[in-house]
Amino acid sequence: MQRTAQQALEPTADPAWVLGQHGSDPLRDSSRESRFAVSNGFLGVRGGRTINRLPHTPVAPRTYVAGLFDVFGPDQPISALVRAPDWLKLDISFSARDSTITVDDVSFHHRTLDFRRGALLTESRITRLPGLAVRLRVLRLVSLHCRALGLQLVQLDVNAGAVEATLVASFEGVEFGLVAEQLEQGLGVWRTNSSGKRLAMAVAATLWVDGRAVAPKALGPFKWAWTWATSPGQAVCFERMVAITRADAPAENPGHAAQGQLGSATAVGWRGVLDEHEASWAARWQACDVLIEGDPAAQQALRFALYHLNGAANPGDERVSIAARALTGPDYHGHVFWDTEIFLLPLYTLTWPEAARALLIYRFRTLDGARSKAKRMGWRGAMYAWESASTGAETCPEHAIGPDRRIVDILCGTQELHISADVAYAVWHYWQATGDEAFLREAGAEILLETARFWSSRAQPEADGRHHIRGVIGPDEYHETIDDNAFTNVMARWNIRRGLAVAALLRQRWPERWATLSREIGLDEAEMGRWASVASTMADGLDPQTGLFEQFAGFFKLETIDLASYAGRSVPMDVVLGRERTQTAQVIKQADVVALMVLLPEEFGEATAAKNFGYYEPRCSHGSSLSAALHGVAAVATAAKLSHSTG
Repeated sequence: MQRTAQQALEPTADPAWVLGQHGSDPLRDSSRESRFAVSNGFLGVRGGRTINRLPHTPVAPRTYVAGLFDVFGPDQPISALVRAPDWLKLDISFSARDSTITVDDVSFHHRTLDFRRGALLTESRITRLPGLAVRLRVLRLVSLHCRALGLQLVQLDVNAGAVEATLVASFEGVEFGLVAEQLEQGLGVWRTNSSGKRLAMAVAATLWVDGRAVAPKALGPFKWAWTWATSPGQAVCFERMVAITRADAPAENPGHAAQGQLGSATAVGWRGVLDEHEASWAARWQACDVLIEGDPAAQQALRFALYHLNGAANPGDERVSIAARALTGPDYHGHVFWDTEIFLLPLYTLTWPEAARALLIYRFRTLDGARSKAKRMGWRGAMYAWESASTGAETCPEHAIGPDRRIVDILCGTQELHISADVAYAVWHYWQATGDEAFLREAGAEILLETARFWSSRAQPEADGRHHIRGVIGPDEYHETIDDNAFTNVMARWNIRRGLAVAALLRQRWPERWATLSREIGLDEAEMGRWASVASTMADGLDPQTGLFEQFAGFFKLETIDLASYAGRSVPMDVVLGRERTQTAQVIKQADVVALMVLLPEEFGEATAAKNFGYYEPRCSHGSSLSAALHGVAAVATAAKLSHSTG
């Protein structure tokens, strides 16, 4: 028996599977729309209002397409994710009062993010128009089964009122940031201004009144209107399906692909699209759900995180990766950072190796960009971009406006080098966990070797007999142009040794592949001998007397700040103290040495781990959302080591 629209619009009853929010607050909608976003790794739609939007919405509704980058800004040109036309806009009006529903006309509003089903559901009740009572419910999703598809399902239940109603469905932003090549009633094709990418959207929409389809009036490209007479007890259902495709080469025709995808979707109908989508989500939850007993809030929070992580990845596209804010908003321009390899890959590697592999192949596809950056900076090997988009070229802006409205130089693109070791770390641990030999032979080994080559070039020998890496930024971005950051140096040493290990492995198990690869990248025994020397003499900041790693050379001499006295602050510590004082103080933005404890626990014995955690934890201001999780893992691991040593 087919389920009804009413059944489809009911969220999961278990509160551990949903996030709800009552009312509307325009001042908070920006952050809420990010939390309530739906995504499938190819399409991302923010959780904003779709029906009768206010004319001055603080954040415009947005749909994002992974990999749809273009270059903006003549003064500081950087590649940024382009906003796609918004396909969800609806306007509903009633002729009795010649009124349009607005926030003031809605007596009740609630939205629910359903983690289990991968859908956003909203409900409103319109009772303030005299003589009219309407219950309005909306479902939106982007399909996890067929990632090109989006679905909008709207149900209007008329409880009272006999008036003439009009529903107008349209697209918004069809000319924003893109150049239109083709605009027809149900199909649009656009191109970017300079990156050579193209976008296509095909759409089909139908309005049903008590089970009968109502003929629409075409008002222009992507705009239709339906008019009907309401009556008490009437059920009105509106369905809209969209297919969105991206083309990365001028010869590709995304319009044909979009029309094909839409045709397949309309053939199975919205019920078929919804069933396939929910089945794909059920499979994901079967693979990754974690049950927590006795703590409902923690269970809900964990599923919220897993929902967004599963919605961020797309194993079917090796040309893209996951941005710092995924596809939930415009922050960071859609750029990829170290977050993906260090914070996301572990989950994917263990629960969704196909997604992990695709993300690492993205790094392999951008290896030439990393090589070019290293060469431009005067080094060898592969130096990955701190911020990456389509090609692997560095997309980190060189300047930004600080909290004091002054222009601030951003040095991460040239100094935050640990990204190269972070990528290598993810490659090695994926290989260790999955045993994916084809990946290691054809992609992973080359990444490990070229990043090892970079570090062996970047670390320079000095009179003390040690190799030093000077002028860098570690994970603690409050301190710039520092020398011998412990995280960077120890990770670099680890990277070099993994490069040597993979060379030995290839030589032993796949000698033909080793012969080909070593010839292609020009790697010989003499160079690898130098790598071993660099690794064995790398300065690491460890004081054997105290067991402490100095975060960077001179850190122990900086001013000590009691962060506990700033516990009630509402802004980051670099804003409280100012950039200049922060750089001369033992105030850490996020886990640095503590991050090293998590990634390379073998570098820390029981006592050493406890000493380093005890020293650095009180000095961390957690100015990044990435910080608390690493501190939590380090705290548990340190306690376990101490328990083991005393047990």
